[in-house]
Amino acid sequence: MKILVPVKRVVDPYAKVRPLPDGSGLDTAGVKFDINPFDEIAVEEAVRMKEQQGDVTILVVSIGGPECEEQLRKALAIGADEAILIETTDSLDSSVVASELKAFIDEVKPDLVLMGKQATDEDTNQAGQRLAAKLDWPQATFASKIERGDGVIHVTRETDTGEETLSLPLPAVVTADLRLNEPRYIAMVGIMKARSKPLSKRGRLTDAKPKLKIVRLDSPPPRAAGIRVKSVDELVSALKERGAL
Repeated sequence: MKILVPVKRVVDPYAKVRPLPDGSGLDTAGVKFDINPFDEIAVEEAVRMKEQQGDVTILVVSIGGPECEEQLRKALAIGADEAILIETTDSLDSSVVASELKAFIDEVKPDLVLMGKQATDEDTNQAGQRLAAKLDWPQATFASKIERGDGVIHVTRETDTGEETLSLPLPAVVTADLRLNEPRYIAMVGIMKARSKPLSKRGRLTDAKPKLKIVRLDSPPPRAAGIRVKSVDELVSALKERGAL
């Protein structure tokens, strides 16, 4: 079984970032970058499947500049077998990512695409769904549990009304949710092994253009100061004055 895990380089979700003065982007000087947390969960789940079943090969891929090699090496240290960087400095959105991944998948022919449900930088939650549509593959989003069957994958996913379990014939696309697992601590031996694992680079596979354009980035306005009330009646009156009741 071959599992493909796309990973994205994002600003560390715990880092504090601010827009540039002209609003053209974020000031990332001195800011730490990492694997998108949901993608890291997807890598961890693929490694666990390999550890449990043995006959699994894990390929990780990233689309972006040469700096993405750092995140691919981390995925290899977690336990992936091979990494490929589709190197580009072009602007990307979910539609471009889905087009590039579709072309790449047509070449490498994985049995399962396992990826994060969304990226923490843009939070669009579109790449997995767009990819499944382009491939015409079955998909399961927001996976909280994955079990492999004979030619199928059983996915428990979280919905607004509870959990549902889907059985998908392979090949399929599955997006990982937060509660699927907790990624492991990477030991030094994993980091050392990652250095000898193959990491290759290639150019873009399509000429897809982004459909989304970021016009401007601004910090949210500061929150107004709160007020203290002395009783429930005063609280109710204050809420009524603001139209909240």
